[in-house]
Amino acid sequence: MRSSGPTTRKDRFVPGDVAYLDSLNAGQRRAVEHGSSTPQAGPLLVIAGAGSGKTNTLAHRVAHLIVNGTDPRRILLLTFSRRAAAEMIRRVERIATRVLGVGSGAITDSLTWAGTFHGIGARLLREYAHHIGLDPAFTIHDREDSADLMNLVRHELTFSETKSRFPTKGTCLAVYSRVVNSQADLEEILQSVFPWCAMWSAELRNLFGAYVEAKQKQNVLDYDDLLLYWAGMMAEPMIAQRVSSQFDHVMVDEYQDTNRLQAAILLAMRPEGRGLTVVGDDAQSIYSFRAASVRNILDFPTTFDPPAEIVTLDQNYRSTQPILAAANAVIEQATERFTKNLWSERVSEAKPNLVTVKDEADQVRYIASSVLEAREAGTPLKQQAVLFRTSSHSGPLEIELTRRNIPFVKFGGLKFLDAAHVKDLLAVMRWAENPRDRVAGFRVLQLMPGIGPTTAGRILDVIEASTNAAWALSEVPPPSKAGQHWTDLVTLVSRLSGRETGWPLELAHARHWYEPLMEDRYEDAATRTADIVQLEQIASGYPNREKFLTELALDPPDATSGQAGVPMRDEDYLILSTIHSAKGQEWKSVHVLNVVDGCIPSDLGTGSTQELEEERRLLYVAMTRAKDELHLLVPQRFYVTQQTRNGDRHLYAQRTRFIPRTMMVLFEDFFWPPVASVRDGALPASPVVVDLGAKMRGMW
Repeated sequence: MRSSGPTTRKDRFVPGDVAYLDSLNAGQRRAVEHGSSTPQAGPLLVIAGAGSGKTNTLAHRVAHLIVNGTDPRRILLLTFSRRAAAEMIRRVERIATRVLGVGSGAITDSLTWAGTFHGIGARLLREYAHHIGLDPAFTIHDREDSADLMNLVRHELTFSETKSRFPTKGTCLAVYSRVVNSQADLEEILQSVFPWCAMWSAELRNLFGAYVEAKQKQNVLDYDDLLLYWAGMMAEPMIAQRVSSQFDHVMVDEYQDTNRLQAAILLAMRPEGRGLTVVGDDAQSIYSFRAASVRNILDFPTTFDPPAEIVTLDQNYRSTQPILAAANAVIEQATERFTKNLWSERVSEAKPNLVTVKDEADQVRYIASSVLEAREAGTPLKQQAVLFRTSSHSGPLEIELTRRNIPFVKFGGLKFLDAAHVKDLLAVMRWAENPRDRVAGFRVLQLMPGIGPTTAGRILDVIEASTNAAWALSEVPPPSKAGQHWTDLVTLVSRLSGRETGWPLELAHARHWYEPLMEDRYEDAATRTADIVQLEQIASGYPNREKFLTELALDPPDATSGQAGVPMRDEDYLILSTIHSAKGQEWKSVHVLNVVDGCIPSDLGTGSTQELEEERRLLYVAMTRAKDELHLLVPQRFYVTQQTRNGDRHLYAQRTRFIPRTMMVLFEDFFWPPVASVRDGALPASPVVVDLGAKMRGMW
């Protein structure tokens, strides 16, 4: 008998009373109520335009199902970040609690299958590990660990000794990942994405096979395996039926960002589409470099028979109507899309600004002046953003902002788990969790003086041949230069392997062993210690070591202490961000750098119609981040430094092809600075006539 979950209701609630939906518009309500009277209704596609209340709609749909009797434990909710999943759960809790009157936290505790694709995949793989020949104690490699293992295999196969330059470990991993996630053939990926590696096709195929064997031997999975194994599991009919039967409803946020592997998993779970809801916007599909395929959302309706119902959300609650009119005009040129025109009740006389400047120097001066002017008018720096196609485009702007003492934070930079000292300590924990994890073992052993790759390899061979890692390590003759560090490591491994102290005290023991080594290796050990302490604080929020390592690999913190403190140095700061990182965000005022051919679209993004269409969507995403003011910057020339006999030179640019002349009526089009008539080629008029010659003569 199925458990019905938290169903205690207030006496005043009457089934069929949907007053809690009154705040929704007609489209949102239609999406929320789809199939609520029919268990496992047909598939639903919600095309949610930018700023149209997508999260609010999906949260109401989940809450509406719960209010109408669906067990929240039988709802699978898939997102692309844990942060998004947590926000969704909070909203569902708020709505359902208000209606049902259940205790605070009841819905949160019951909505147990809400998370990222990779997080849910890891959980299902552990749950069904014995059914698919997998050891449930597997550890998960992050991207850098995966690249290190790829490099070990690369060396073992002697590919690093080839006469011609063999692809680096990072490139090899990128090729492997693209093949897995796109479900395409290796040769196809090499020709279309990595043409400079095409000559190594046979060697790469051999390398990837050996890499998979190494992972299986060491009982580790990489990030891509979490989806690949899940898809493989769903290809087995009996297992697929068992997994699918756990859920009455499967819901997916940001469906335009899914890759073929993720789409295959969903179709295997819901081959007829019953109980399947996907939400997304084809106009915001901008992650093909991660193997995301816009075809997933474009083809979704016709994947099923009868086709999925489509609900379009086109009322925008973010931007003014003039901004939306310009953004609509840009995306209307797309060769294939779901028809929608965003509209808003936020009227304004101010059109978005299309600002032509002479060069990059004038571009950054305009932005700095505009940002300060808006700040003086009452818009905090935090409510303003500068967006760019590529991270390197912001270099001149960063210099100008620093010169003018305008604080800023740039999205990107070093991730917490990419910091060497954090990876060192995590390697200790991963090695204790899984002694067969050779990458972790290599890293730990080489922290100590006198132990290089060769010695580390011999020690790991001894451990691998034993059934008791702690005992095997104690039998290894102590390396002479390692000294007390070695003795302490043997004690630590024995303690961690036997789980003598319990979690999270295990991490404190590891830190005490590591701190002296960290002080010897790094000059800024004090700053790094703050990260280690932060790691311990994070660990205290997890019930055990396995859960801690899994969750941290799937959803790492953003920045190390060296960068995390940047915003705290000033009361306010400007946001700098790539367009990709800005997706899902909004600001009162937005400036977009380099809206010219060669930048938007990028020179590298015009090789095919698909690539060009994604570049168009990038501009659309940038424009729809703005609430009140939008500034598109068009520099007429770029200064390019080249080490050639012709020396440095200027490159002249043209306004992006995505804004043709017919669209100019939608913008406030002007040159800056206003005294310069760049259009006519005339020099700016001098406001004052000065006889410098007389002035110079007067000095003497």
